[in-house]
Amino acid sequence: MKAFKKIVLILAIILVLAGIGYVCYGFYLKFTTNYPNPVATMEVEDYGTVKIELYPDKAPNTVANFIALANSGFYNGLTFHRTIPDFMIQGGDKSGNGTGSPSLSDIKDNVETDKEYNIPGEFIANGFTQNNLKHSRGVISMARTDYGTYSTELTQYGYNSAGSQFFIMTQDTTSLDGLYAAFGKVTEGMDVIDKIANVEVYYRDDEYTDAKEEDLPKDANGNAVRSPNTPKKAPVIKSITVETYGVDYGTPTTVDVFNYTNWIMQQYNVQ
Repeated sequence: MKAFKKIVLILAIILVLAGIGYVCYGFYLKFTTNYPNPVATMEVEDYGTVKIELYPDKAPNTVANFIALANSGFYNGLTFHRTIPDFMIQGGDKSGNGTGSPSLSDIKDNVETDKEYNIPGEFIANGFTQNNLKHSRGVISMARTDYGTYSTELTQYGYNSAGSQFFIMTQDTTSLDGLYAAFGKVTEGMDVIDKIANVEVYYRDDEYTDAKEEDLPKDANGNAVRSPNTPKKAPVIKSITVETYGVDYGTPTTVDVFNYTNWIMQQYNVQ
């Protein structure tokens, strides 16, 4: 009986040691294996294919958010709603006009209380110093709202207002460096990006500056187009998928969407 107990004890010790060894080996692989960066493949209807290498070492949460949205199918069917030659193209808004934010259910399963969300800005001005990626030609970065133009006390809310909208540079623009969360770069298909940047729009920034509502260009439904650089036929993102090479980048950290309308009402004591 004693011999049997001794054998069981020895086997238990061996199993524990094996388990510890397996865990340690997993950690060893994690910290010693050189995994390639994730690569996004974007198919744009009637334009072609774009490959984008993502940089989790520069902006880990931003990359995790983009991967979660892309691989859930969020971007499929959305458009590039703002295109400016020799600057950038912007897309990824579910509302199609630059005003929308994604919802928690777009990146998580079994959400009890669904709501729109934003992510913290991973760039130098927001105190995130590891992201030194420049806004050079081909770089992809997160669009956000600049609430600081309304009041300096709102600057931080603007820094943390990115959600799903992104833009891709068609020209080096140093004025954006450190102020927006750049997180990857186009490796194939810059010709596609350039074609999108040069689509026909209703009007450019310096046109209709002081125009009245009735003088603004009208869309196909007869509605005034209030935003410059709006394509007459917005390029459609057929799909975006990201190859992660087996790495799980996790669920992104999120923050609540800032309600600017409520803030304005509070300033004027509107109930």
